[in-house]
Amino acid sequence: MTSLEDGFPAEKLFSQGYSYTYDDVIFLPHYIDFSTDAVSLSTRLSRRVPLSIPCVSSPMDTVSESHMAAAMASLGGIGIVHYNSDIAAQASVIRQAKSLRHPIASDAGVKLPEYEITSLDAFGYVTKAQWKKMNYEQREMKIYDYMKSCEGSEYCLPWDIDIEKIEALLEDKQKGFVVLERDGETVNVVTRDDIERVRGYPKSGPGTVGLDGEWMVGAAIGTRESDKERLEHLVKAGANVVVLDSSQGNSIYQLEMIKYVKKSYPELDVIGGNVVTSYQAQNLIQAGVDGLRVGMGSGSICTTQEVCSLAAQSGIPVIADGGISNSGHIVKALVLGASTVMMGSFLAGSTEAPGSYEYKNGKRIKKYRGMGSLEAMTKGSDQRYLGDKTNLKIAQGVVGAVADKGSVLKLIPYTMHAVKQGFQDLGASSLQSAHDLLRSNVLRLETRTGAAQIEGGVHGLVSYEKKSF
Repeated sequence: MTSLEDGFPAEKLFSQGYSYTYDDVIFLPHYIDFSTDAVSLSTRLSRRVPLSIPCVSSPMDTVSESHMAAAMASLGGIGIVHYNSDIAAQASVIRQAKSLRHPIASDAGVKLPEYEITSLDAFGYVTKAQWKKMNYEQREMKIYDYMKSCEGSEYCLPWDIDIEKIEALLEDKQKGFVVLERDGETVNVVTRDDIERVRGYPKSGPGTVGLDGEWMVGAAIGTRESDKERLEHLVKAGANVVVLDSSQGNSIYQLEMIKYVKKSYPELDVIGGNVVTSYQAQNLIQAGVDGLRVGMGSGSICTTQEVCSLAAQSGIPVIADGGISNSGHIVKALVLGASTVMMGSFLAGSTEAPGSYEYKNGKRIKKYRGMGSLEAMTKGSDQRYLGDKTNLKIAQGVVGAVADKGSVLKLIPYTMHAVKQGFQDLGASSLQSAHDLLRSNVLRLETRTGAAQIEGGVHGLVSYEKKSF
């Protein structure tokens, strides 16, 4: 009797000497005997950092700061705070992220006390009464001239207050906003409009919470001697895991930093990378990493699968980094052996991403740039490319803009539901079952021609609108 097998097992497909992107391959459907709700996406970021969803925000300065890190943790994922800033600033972002019990990215503006007030429109929370008292002829008005202490004010609330109490207070007092503070410092401003907006978001689970009862937050560092001091401050600020951020992780600098972190902070998980080959991965595993970050440009989906096989033998979780544009890409990365996916452009342009919205050709956009762009490197990210001491900087990334995606508190839950549907089609009820089905050659793949990729996407329309969730 002829065996009824379609497609190819992963091992055979990826041993033919070609590099593939996510769109180049497609998984063939398997057998369904469970509901979508029965799919579990729980996983591990590293040896000792569990997550309930396999989502990680990339350590980029237009993606991951306090609001993104808090939002990702509240959803069950985690955010990795970038290090394209001085030590004090990065540590401050870590502390704020852990203090944002309610990860609401408010529309309220935050300005330094030295900020010059030139018009009421430039700073919305200067009241009209105060503005009328100002001398019109006095041009240099500073915020600190009109600052008031929050101590004892009914506008100021503790950072860990229940959101229901915030909502009740805003309704009862008819205030426009409240200030959440911790240890005398403002950690967030919540407006009545913010509360109305988050009401429509899907309910999130318990989130990624550490032993201290606060959100778990990751931090990126480099491999220079000064990063040892940076690490000390980040650990004091509460960082739960550290990522050694490098475009090429298999270097003497990273191997030495891995050993330093494990010796100095044995309870702190360290993630190494980026790597794409088994040789690179083996060196970092032997040095003591607790997780691997895989991906160095397009065409690395096949090497991701090879590295995942090696890492699995050592019990090391793998992060599939880069190239994620939709839920289908997430499914493919996870089924091929990754434990999590790291997303940059997928999350850029969201409410929680750093930066202000602008309008261009009628579209609401936010700035997004690669950490290898000249603009980012001039702020310090050049050490990621082992070029921080060179006078000539070569661009390895670009600067651009992405469309408004709305809040990740809405985007991610919808995306995860789509991922669960993808797992259901493959007959996998968890990441572990998907990995088992792949290794046993039950799950099969096929490559797609350029014509097949076009046919599988939106086609045949004069125009169409792609809306955010």
